[in-house]
Amino acid sequence: MNQMRPLTRLSDPDGWIDQIFSARAASRGAVIRRNTRWVEREIGRERFIAEVSSRGWHMIESGGQLVVLCNSGGIEIVC
Repeated sequence: MNQMRPLTRLSDPDGWIDQIFSARAASRGAVIRRNTRWVEREIGRERFIAEVSSRGWHMIESGGQLVVLCNSGGIEIVC
């Protein structure tokens, strides 16, 4: 039986947010992705969602990854 280990925060949440959203991809309006469990451990899912939303950006989740579209333009799921 697999037991889940408790998540341990490794860094300062505010510093983590600053680092992620100051990446070149974010500043260019491109895409960034992060592992869902890593986000949950570092700052928590709710905080990450709030940070993405406060910027007017979009986020999708697929295959254990959170994909942030770092722009406020419309989105269309093609296939």
